[in-house]
Amino acid sequence: MIVLSGTTLNIDEKGLERLVERVFFKSIDLLGGLKKLAEYRTLTWLPSLARAAFVIVLREEYLKPEDEIAKYVGLTRNTVRNILRADPDLAMYKIQHIDELSEEEKKELKVHTAGGIAKLAYKLVKDGQDSQTLLDFCHTMASEALKAASCESPWAYLVLKHTKGVDYPIMDSKILEERLAGIQIKGLDGAQVAKGLVYPIKTPAQLLHEIKEYLQSQGIA
Repeated sequence: MIVLSGTTLNIDEKGLERLVERVFFKSIDLLGGLKKLAEYRTLTWLPSLARAAFVIVLREEYLKPEDEIAKYVGLTRNTVRNILRADPDLAMYKIQHIDELSEEEKKELKVHTAGGIAKLAYKLVKDGQDSQTLLDFCHTMASEALKAASCESPWAYLVLKHTKGVDYPIMDSKILEERLAGIQIKGLDGAQVAKGLVYPIKTPAQLLHEIKEYLQSQGIA
């Protein structure tokens, strides 16, 4: 459990937490997932990753200085500096060669390794490459919500249902043409709609938004 100080920052703290969570989940993906961490008995790495995610997001997204970050996260300024200076390539190298590490080294995630992983995770998230586990969960929840609500746009539920498991970001129409072929979206074939969307598409929510925009461009309410 991460215990942050009682210090508040002049920022949207809910927005901060949401982005930190996305970076945290992506960091776990980069480490091979929770199953891999459990196999290596390295679940104790998670608090270090969480703190590193806060540090990276506060600096990169909110431009906070080291002393404010240290006070907010509950770390020393020197530790914050080490996280910010971490090398993502070196961190990934260590993870990829974890079998060569001693048992003691596997049990303790060094500050610069946590920082490097969080730094890379932040970049990928900002590029639209969220954790696939998180995307799948959100995809399922959105699909179930649409179904339960019997929404006025049944095509949205069908789109989410037929695109479950698709990797984001979607860079072109090919995969969507395959998945949506034969589905009627306001009288249009799904494959035709897929061709008219703007890419890349980074999330399921953006996919539905782009389809709605395309329908409106075709004069279809």
